[in-house]
Amino acid sequence: MSATRVLVTIPISHYCEKARWALDRAGLPFEERAHVQGVHRIAARRAGAGPTVPVLVCEEGVLGESADIVAYADRLASPERRFGEGDTTLERDLDEGFGPDGRLWMYAAMHGQRKLAFDYITPTVPAWERRFFGVAFPVVTKFIDRHLGVTPQTAAEAETAVNRTLDAIAERLADGRPYLCGERFSATDLTFAALAAPLIVPPDYGVPLPQPDVLPAPMAARVRAWREHPAGAFALRMFRDER
Repeated sequence: MSATRVLVTIPISHYCEKARWALDRAGLPFEERAHVQGVHRIAARRAGAGPTVPVLVCEEGVLGESADIVAYADRLASPERRFGEGDTTLERDLDEGFGPDGRLWMYAAMHGQRKLAFDYITPTVPAWERRFFGVAFPVVTKFIDRHLGVTPQTAAEAETAVNRTLDAIAERLADGRPYLCGERFSATDLTFAALAAPLIVPPDYGVPLPQPDVLPAPMAARVRAWREHPAGAFALRMFRDER
């Protein structure tokens, strides 16, 4: 099955980490085909999906949404690896709001960091894509800015929205529950933790992420503050204990 189960990704993408984590948790072998931003759109369409990743090509067909890949992995997981009951409404809200907000903030905070981006985005992509990214970094940056609408104003708005979501998650956890939906790890916990990754750069991520000591100082300060937030600390614990 590993020969026919292929996951198309941008390796650092938090939505791709969400899918990768679910497949790993279920013990489902797969081949990851990683691409840099921009090229991923071609790879996704060639796999039979739309322009976004992750895309999973498997025995059930082509799955082009991270939530569908998580559900697929859970269906095939053994009983002891299956998720507990989650909150699909919260998961959808996180996918549609928190995930894009964190991503936009991260790209704005990393603006101009060519070497850092090259070191952490390209290690697992094809050699020609590494060369392309190194030469075309300004073009790739403009593509991302235009595609995601990255401006100083939208970055500030995204940071405000991120803080609002983190506070809401912390309030949900304030009664002492170990997981967002009670006593068992669920797809809701996985979704929140994976989508929090641009904010907390967890050491236990599926691929190496730049840690605060190598990040630009303003970005590092925000990451450290979010790691200390109750919701950020919860996400780090999910990576440490469940990833």
